[in-house]
Amino acid sequence: MRILRFRKTPQDPPTWGWLANGEIGLLDGSPFEDFRRLEAKISLDKAQLLSPVAPGKIICVGHNYAAHAAEHEVEVPQIPLLFLKPPSTVIGPGGSIFLPPQSQNVEHEAELAVVIGAHGRWLTKEQAKDVILGYTAALDITARDLQRQDDQWTRAKGFDTFCPLGPWIETDLDPADALITCTVNGNLRQMASTRDMIFPVWEIVAFVSSVMSLEPGDVILTGTPAGVGPLKPGDEVTVEIEGIGVLSIAVKNDPNVERTQENR
Repeated sequence: MRILRFRKTPQDPPTWGWLANGEIGLLDGSPFEDFRRLEAKISLDKAQLLSPVAPGKIICVGHNYAAHAAEHEVEVPQIPLLFLKPPSTVIGPGGSIFLPPQSQNVEHEAELAVVIGAHGRWLTKEQAKDVILGYTAALDITARDLQRQDDQWTRAKGFDTFCPLGPWIETDLDPADALITCTVNGNLRQMASTRDMIFPVWEIVAFVSSVMSLEPGDVILTGTPAGVGPLKPGDEVTVEIEGIGVLSIAVKNDPNVERTQENR
């Protein structure tokens, strides 16, 4: 099943829905609790899709593809390399990545994202499946020059709009072998299968649960393949994950900075 969040008009509050044959039906209830599917009769092209989840926390895994570690000239980690992105980084389909003035080298990282559906702590790899609601596409946008400059990655990974998610949550995906591609302005930048992960999804979820409690709505980004590259204003970056769908995001300079400078 495909679960999404949407608005019918810009004034409407976010609403849970489910997708079938290009039509959206409302969910009576939350996907994290008991719910009932109502008839699908809202055309997808008439709805404003939002980020498919509003996460309480976003846990990310670094260097989880050997080729990506090699392109950054770092060793393959022996255990999952974890870092966090704040919830304020999240945007949904049709949103825009805002390039911050502090960085001269912002790059895309296409990733499979895991959406947690139930509480989990100290899980085994076998138990990890029980707490997963589904999967969506993600971009871990990174200010690469700031990442190299700082000892910690919080600033480089934490700017507003630096975590696009979407277009929906797919509950029936097999994450063991799904093709991930990323294009910028139609030009292929990244392509790899999740089978190339150093740490597969079940192992990642179990490992994270040994560090912190997982709660409904949490999101885990599972790492990016090789081929990351720069973004500039006017670009359109698109992630497609086999079995999920397509997430396209525009790239712009931060208009809030421009307004602030004009008012000085």
